[in-house]
Amino acid sequence: MAEIKNYTLNFGPQHPAAHGVLRLVLELDGEVVQRADPHIGLLHRATEKLAEHKTYIQALPYMDRLDYMSMMCNEHAYCLAVEKLLGIEVPIRAQYIRVMFSEITRLLNHLLWLGSHGNDCGSSTILIYTFREREDLLDMYEAVSGARMHAAYFRPGGVYRDLPDTMAQHAPSKLRNSKAMEKLNAARQGSLLDFIDDFTQRFPKCVDEYETLLTNNRIWKQRTVSIGVLSPERALNLGMSGPMLRGSGIAWDLRKTQPYDAYDKVEFDVPVGVTGDSYDRYLCRVQEMRESNRIIKQCVDWLRANPGPVITDNNKVAPPSREGMKTNMEDLIHHFKLFTEGFHVPEGEVYAGVEHPKGEFGIYMVSDGANKPYRMKIRPPGYVHLAALDELSKGHMLADAVAIIGTLDIVFGEIDR
Repeated sequence: MAEIKNYTLNFGPQHPAAHGVLRLVLELDGEVVQRADPHIGLLHRATEKLAEHKTYIQALPYMDRLDYMSMMCNEHAYCLAVEKLLGIEVPIRAQYIRVMFSEITRLLNHLLWLGSHGNDCGSSTILIYTFREREDLLDMYEAVSGARMHAAYFRPGGVYRDLPDTMAQHAPSKLRNSKAMEKLNAARQGSLLDFIDDFTQRFPKCVDEYETLLTNNRIWKQRTVSIGVLSPERALNLGMSGPMLRGSGIAWDLRKTQPYDAYDKVEFDVPVGVTGDSYDRYLCRVQEMRESNRIIKQCVDWLRANPGPVITDNNKVAPPSREGMKTNMEDLIHHFKLFTEGFHVPEGEVYAGVEHPKGEFGIYMVSDGANKPYRMKIRPPGYVHLAALDELSKGHMLADAVAIIGTLDIVFGEIDR
């Protein structure tokens, strides 16, 4: 009788659950995964090398295109690295705006993760629910930057501009009558802060709805409980961070342990798991959304009461005002020099890490005193987490590989770079 051998299966890159461009070569014994070999590089765009040929300001929009679900958090790490090298102080109002938008970004990321992970595991309903709230959050992005995704809103020294006093409103069309538009525009009558404040009051109920759909759902539990278990020791040894580490019971959060910007001035809790399986990581991320909502509410209250500058007044780093540029020759020269030559950064090397929605996202930068980085290296959380895929999948069924890819929360923009 012929010997039964393991066979190899190509999972992705076309598979919808492979999140774009992951090619996973699986060695299967029947339907049980014996080995998972991730093949990456299909989305490689040489971001780190491109940054070495661009000025510090020109390289900033590339950050949005790394993890394209957590745009402003990538910008945050980049700006912190440049500011460390320059030794400049960011105005306190800009710090609060950054913290608020970093948490809005965390919600954007976790909502997309929850919708797609639920969809991958068989609950297509959750995707519709989470995208409903993402629309409001993307409108907040658009209000400050003019773009729904690639914002380039954080700048070295602060943020591009202050929060707008008005919100764009929906107009009636052939598809939607004026009554439906009135309902959509109800929260858009005031400023952006009013709109965000209204969102923070509505959002906890929305999270309750997600939990009603999934948390005690029998099928969801069968797909996630005891799947992809990671002990605290292994999580540390594998270099995990973010919800992947906290899901295993280790309370490590850079916003608490190494606070940056205004994180030491806001109150929030760090949710941790117990068993370190996919279900625990789901619970951690859901609770993180509630905590992010708390932080956003605190920032809204502070920003209402404290007007002030939102970017450094050092015109060697930040552009002068539009009025100044049109009336003052000195300002015009500063503006021209800044956007053609850029600013020169003192020699040195620096690392800046932020608590990105997926884990620790870091920028390591070396400056030789020129107007562009001599070297830039990115430490993406997804790259580290993907390395654990083989260990997490071993012994599980083929269908569980989908749930494990989902729990890792990987986006290939930052992995392939």
